[in-house]
Amino acid sequence: MQKYARMTGWGKYVPERILTNLDLEKMVDTSDEWIRTRTGIRERHIAAPGETCCTMSVAAAQQALAVAQIPASEIELIIVATSTPDYLVPSVASMVQDQLRATGAPAFGLRAGCTGWVYALVTACQFLQTGAYRNALVIGTEHLSFGVDWSDRSTCVLFGDGSGAVVLEASDQPTGLLAFDLGSEGSDYDALIFPAFGGANPASHEVIDRRLHYLKMDGRRVFKFATRVLADSVRKVVAASDLTPEDIELVIPHQANDRIIEMARRKLGLPPEKMMVNIDRYGNTSAASIPLALVDAIEEGRIEAGAHLVFVGFGAGLTWASAAFHWEPQEPSAIPVADWPIRDRLVQPVARARTALWSARVNLATRIEPLLLPLYSFAAGYKKRRKKADK
Repeated sequence: MQKYARMTGWGKYVPERILTNLDLEKMVDTSDEWIRTRTGIRERHIAAPGETCCTMSVAAAQQALAVAQIPASEIELIIVATSTPDYLVPSVASMVQDQLRATGAPAFGLRAGCTGWVYALVTACQFLQTGAYRNALVIGTEHLSFGVDWSDRSTCVLFGDGSGAVVLEASDQPTGLLAFDLGSEGSDYDALIFPAFGGANPASHEVIDRRLHYLKMDGRRVFKFATRVLADSVRKVVAASDLTPEDIELVIPHQANDRIIEMARRKLGLPPEKMMVNIDRYGNTSAASIPLALVDAIEEGRIEAGAHLVFVGFGAGLTWASAAFHWEPQEPSAIPVADWPIRDRLVQPVARARTALWSARVNLATRIEPLLLPLYSFAAGYKKRRKKADK
């Protein structure tokens, strides 16, 4: 019998320490206005001494397990998505497994940059859908503050620390993952990179002197990549799910930059209330950003049972990932599989036609948008030149 992966638990953890834009003004040559207008970020959470990827993951996981009402001893699979583990070896997932006392559960880490949690979610769903496991704990955590160069204003204003976790349980009733789209463009691998402490640049005095042990980012390349793939990937999973844009209650994107999110929203033709944004509170938390946004959306009452969600991210690699997901935390009464995903098969041709029209309209907007980017850049440069002239 076909199995499905129901999301039954969720939790988050962010460090108590908050670093505001006003705090950053005292550290580097920047301003609250500059950061807000270009990123949408107002503050971010920074791990305290002793807080690590492992400790934050455990805290978020414990919340998720409590919501799902499953003891850690019954968890059958643990996947931790992160680019900032406590050690290169062992996997932080094994450390989390030990701290949770999830005795015997297989555990592994997954690195796909900011898209890591979506990759991990899709991976876990495969194990449940095939019947290999009855449940799984999927965590996205980042301890980015330890790898940020706090003298580099182009990166230090962007990132924060945190963790988000969900529990998946196998179900006989249709729910969960509807479709997914994963991809990578490795030719731009160096657009977002920790250059040192791997095999290519082992630890050395030269590495430290050149500050290669800090995160480096080519913001322009990442921005162009993100604005291209984000909307495209959402369209793909919506169409593959036999849904229409109107059927999607909420899109939960990676929280990297509110300008990127807004551009994707306009390309998709979605109203603001259908796009989850919480970057102002956390900054870019990489693999933790989508599960953090999911938990916030739940706490804000923006997700109801039966809702169709889309998780979508982009990040180091460069990678992208999206997943269309049916939200049904509690086991409902039996639903005929013929009605899955919540629609009569007789109306599917109409739905596909609506999707095709929507896709054509969005494709037109996608082609026009790059032509406008130079205008945005010129306007920003003109404003900057006017400020200098006024001084």
